[in-house]
Amino acid sequence: MKRIGLSLLLILLSITTFGQFDTYFTYKTLRLDYTHAGNAKNESYYLDELIAEPYWGGSKTNLIDKFKYGKYYFEVYDKDSGALIYSRGYSSLFAEWQTTLEAQKVSKSFEETIIFPMPLNPVTVKMYSRNWKGKLVKQVEYTVDPKDYFIQRGLKKEYPIYQALVQGDPSEKVDIVILPDGYTKDEMDLFIADCDKFAKVLFDYYPYSEYKDRFNISGVLAPSEESGADIPKDSIWRNTILGSSFYTFDSERYCMTTENKSVRNLAANVAYDQIYILVNTKKYGGGAILNYYNISVNSNEKAGKIFIHELGHGFAGLADEYYDNSTSYNNFYNLDVEPWEPNITTLVNFDTKWKHLIADSIPIPTPDSAIYNSCLGVFEGGGYSAKGIYRPKKDCLMHTFKGDTFCDACAEAIIKMINFYSK
Repeated sequence: MKRIGLSLLLILLSITTFGQFDTYFTYKTLRLDYTHAGNAKNESYYLDELIAEPYWGGSKTNLIDKFKYGKYYFEVYDKDSGALIYSRGYSSLFAEWQTTLEAQKVSKSFEETIIFPMPLNPVTVKMYSRNWKGKLVKQVEYTVDPKDYFIQRGLKKEYPIYQALVQGDPSEKVDIVILPDGYTKDEMDLFIADCDKFAKVLFDYYPYSEYKDRFNISGVLAPSEESGADIPKDSIWRNTILGSSFYTFDSERYCMTTENKSVRNLAANVAYDQIYILVNTKKYGGGAILNYYNISVNSNEKAGKIFIHELGHGFAGLADEYYDNSTSYNNFYNLDVEPWEPNITTLVNFDTKWKHLIADSIPIPTPDSAIYNSCLGVFEGGGYSAKGIYRPKKDCLMHTFKGDTFCDACAEAIIKMINFYSK
């Protein structure tokens, strides 16, 4: 009798939540493009344009972000009732740039985007930025009327779609769209093969291997004029559709693009939750930022592990667990604040992290001793800092590529995100 009652309750909750989506939204996307400008100490937001895109790939039930990961956060309120109807956390390239030495000397601007289901009625969009103390502070507020005739409608340009893995309704799956950069028209067959290759790679790794039925993977067949990517230090400049470049922030392996609008225009050809850019080069590199985009190379000998590592950032909000001097960041984390990423801690509020996964016999912090090599613990060094930041295990795919597994803390974070997007 109790089981029947619980099942009925779950059904009623599901109906209510789906009904909530239909009350406020249509099955399309409203894209808000803006410019994020500033320097190490200041930031400003400038609205660029609103675009109504033809597909919505997100959940119809999990409309409110329960994680609040990311440097930034936005909320969408129904204007008439004042009800919170959608929210998401995210980060951006601008946020990373603010921690570089360059940002202490000059100001720059970056293209950014937030997306949410196309509302039926006017909404208020509130955008927040996380300050040095970890608090989300409101920066701007916009009123958006979906009937505004200045909202652009449809695709900037339509491209053919390759469906590498289709297993169901996008609202009930994690939808990954793979975008090509540096593949010419004659190399589209290579891109299709790469879509298949990396779709297979994804499910070679736990926990993705246990949740293959929760994913859809598509590729947008959009050719570039030239092959490869920019390598500024070698005076190599390629005419590619997304403008990927090594030496981002003067870090050779950091391959990113600042052409956010081009990225979003391509991605809009399908329903998506995550954007993954494949760069047609053998050079080692990649990068990813939470709910911004993921990017990596297609044919380096470590391309598979790079792909998996970067998706950990962009999809699950995982932090880098290494702590060498290979990045251009300065004071990336405040050691007096618990970082939002689920796989690192300053021990300020460790109860919110992976403490529940650690055996009672493991000391916290955990000594750097061989007897703890295979244990989940709290090991000092992570988040680009050798001191004051701790990671869950001696090694993990978010630390080095010596092994082939995620630690239990990272795996748990990935599973939670899969469930959030696919239920």
